[in-house]
Amino acid sequence: MKSIRNLALLVALGAMMFSCKSAPKEEKIPVGVQLYSVRGDMEKDFYGTLKAIKEIGFDGVEFAGLYGNTPEQVKAWCKELELNPISAHVPLVDMLADIDQVIKDYKALGCEYLVVPYLPEEFRPGGDKFLETVDAIAGLAKKVKAAGMTLLYHNHDFEFARLEDGGYGLDYIFAKTPADELQTELDLCWVNYAGEDPADFLRKYTDRSPLVHFKDFYFEGTKGADPYALIGLEGEESDAPKTIFEYRPLGCGQQDVPGLIQAFKDAHSKWIIVEQDDPSMGLSPMECIKKGFDNLTHMLCCGGCCEKGEGDCCKKAEGCEAKDAACCKEKAECDKPCCQEKAEE
Repeated sequence: MKSIRNLALLVALGAMMFSCKSAPKEEKIPVGVQLYSVRGDMEKDFYGTLKAIKEIGFDGVEFAGLYGNTPEQVKAWCKELELNPISAHVPLVDMLADIDQVIKDYKALGCEYLVVPYLPEEFRPGGDKFLETVDAIAGLAKKVKAAGMTLLYHNHDFEFARLEDGGYGLDYIFAKTPADELQTELDLCWVNYAGEDPADFLRKYTDRSPLVHFKDFYFEGTKGADPYALIGLEGEESDAPKTIFEYRPLGCGQQDVPGLIQAFKDAHSKWIIVEQDDPSMGLSPMECIKKGFDNLTHMLCCGGCCEKGEGDCCKKAEGCEAKDAACCKEKAECDKPCCQEKAEE
């Protein structure tokens, strides 16, 4: 009888071991960077900047101009460095002027996505040309799809202006064009700044958000001053109330990054795109995106691989469990990723 019990136990243990080994591993989330974050470096040394980005550990890049280089040359550099040329931000006026050339250039480079990055004031919700602009974007989306690429729309906070029907201008843009033609690239900093929960809003666009901008910030005061002065787009002096608004390396600001990672997974998104429009904390632009990448890497570890003891990142964060992801919300001095701090306790 005892031998039968032992045999049953061995069978059960064997089944458990087989189940663990055969369980599917969670795929690594690829991380890219919006090259606008290091635009000064790109202008001075395009190739050298791409090389530095690869050395940080990024999997891909999102372009914001080619700085006089040909698409073919940039594609060759990306291939050499094993960087995925994910997408490109192209001003709407340039797309409207010659969408065929834009498609030709970035398809030759190897990009899968083209992105409308920003709207001048008259094109925004409430502006004189908003409805006309929405129709124009819909027309561009059809052409981009026909060429085998996908058009995305990247938001700021001004698309959260209410229309006459009470809905957001951003929702109207996506409601007017089918999801298989126009998709989102939600910038979670601006979603938060506009007053929405960025994780919930990302889930709202599940299966329509292949690329997501993970951007952190610090804000206090009264909304009203123009934050876009910080990204070099609208730098005029304003009489609006002064506020404190600062872009921060990812994980060093007010965003709940672990919560955003879970929403990213829930929305079936494909790429996390790190972006920091301007440097802060006494760091250079390249140092900022490196700090953001390192923090993100450890937060991704908290979410899974460290619980199982898998992955190179866990060598730097042994003992970090999934439940400890909440520790990543602690910003403090932001000298070290939270998981490393947890491991050193």
